[in-house]
Amino acid sequence: MRFQTIEELVTLGEQENKSIADLMIEEQSTETGRSTTEEFSQMTDLYHVMKDAVHKGLTEDTTSKNGLTGKDAQRVRHYTASHDPIAGEHAAKAMTYALAVSEVNASMGKIVATPTAGSCGVIPGVFVSAQERHQWPDEKMVYGLFCAGALGYVIANNSFVSGAEGGCQAEIGSAVGMAAGAIAELNGASPREVSHAVGMSLKNMLGLICDPVAGLVEVPCIVRNGFGAVTALTAADMARAGMKSVIPADEVITTMFDIGNAMSSDYKETARGGLAQTPTGKGIMENIFGRG
Repeated sequence: MRFQTIEELVTLGEQENKSIADLMIEEQSTETGRSTTEEFSQMTDLYHVMKDAVHKGLTEDTTSKNGLTGKDAQRVRHYTASHDPIAGEHAAKAMTYALAVSEVNASMGKIVATPTAGSCGVIPGVFVSAQERHQWPDEKMVYGLFCAGALGYVIANNSFVSGAEGGCQAEIGSAVGMAAGAIAELNGASPREVSHAVGMSLKNMLGLICDPVAGLVEVPCIVRNGFGAVTALTAADMARAGMKSVIPADEVITTMFDIGNAMSSDYKETARGGLAQTPTGKGIMENIFGRG
């Protein structure tokens, strides 16, 4: 890749008058030796999996094997269909779809790790709801995924995307940054505006611990996917309005790396801290595994 940082990515886009999506398609093709058409086809297949996961989460039984989670996306969808959602129609739909995909993951369904299984709902929630809202074709959404992929590439190579390494800031945080930048670009943002969307959204996720109850990717993971989708939309709007991330995105990414390194292992997917060690969390562990 010709870029290793967000700033390098933005500079390339400005110098070559290209979107981040177009740059990533070309760079990916060069890396793999496959044609841009082949790369686009492969990404299209992944987007179809995302859309299928949204549909399954809204129409099928997503109760997890242990019964801890499931069907909340359907409950929220029913609520928003019969009420004026407090968060607004579009944010509520993105949140609902993110929950749906995350519940499919928890019930052992097929999802796309974006960038991980634990954060698999954020990008589909943002993308599929936006596609329905604007009646965009699949091709436009697939371009958006290349933008998200470029942003994820930078984050993964300069910080973490794994909760076991950097806490939930690395999983949900990275997904939110990727989704915010990509949906901003799909709505006409320049590469510079994309970078601000990434920086502002990721700043909001710094320090988030990974504390899965009973060690399962269910509580609080599923709910965080829903919140993450709304955060991504908010950051994209801020960037499109002209707001700037005072701390550049690359510095925010570095800060996430520093925080992750300083974070106790109790808060890195071990279930030894946070919500997993509350009385209720311990009780759930004992009910499922016979130990608290």
